[in-house]
Amino acid sequence: METQLDILSETLDKKLLVLKRIQEYNKVQEQSFQNGQAKLQDFDEAVEEKGRLIEELNRLDEGFELLYERLSQELKDNRQKYARQIKALQQKVAQVTDLSVVIQSQEQRNKKLVEDFFAGQKAQIGKNRKTSKAAYGYYKSMSGGNFAQPQFIDDKK
Repeated sequence: METQLDILSETLDKKLLVLKRIQEYNKVQEQSFQNGQAKLQDFDEAVEEKGRLIEELNRLDEGFELLYERLSQELKDNRQKYARQIKALQQKVAQVTDLSVVIQSQEQRNKKLVEDFFAGQKAQIGKNRKTSKAAYGYYKSMSGGNFAQPQFIDDKK
């Protein structure tokens, strides 16, 4: 039982490390959209790495849940005997939860940054399209495509 509780504790420690790494990649994503400039390669690399970390986090969650399910009845029956380990696990779960909340808020800020960037890009494309259309119209009118011959010509010499 002690060994299995140690495994639960180690799993929570690993989850904390993975969450901290995700938090670091969120900062990279935020920095890649600073000041209206985008470093899309940095952003893409951070997204890929975060994807791998999230997969690892999911595996850790599954393993933790399976092991906890097996131990839960024993822990309930012998609460006093394992009080110290239970308290340590509860503290680690609280840390995981707190860090998860921080990461969620980072994700929301990053989502807003990305949306604002692409909305600006879309507006710029629309502006460029209008400018190109106006320039093409001017070029067409000035190149003689719409030139009309005079209607009245004085042929006297």
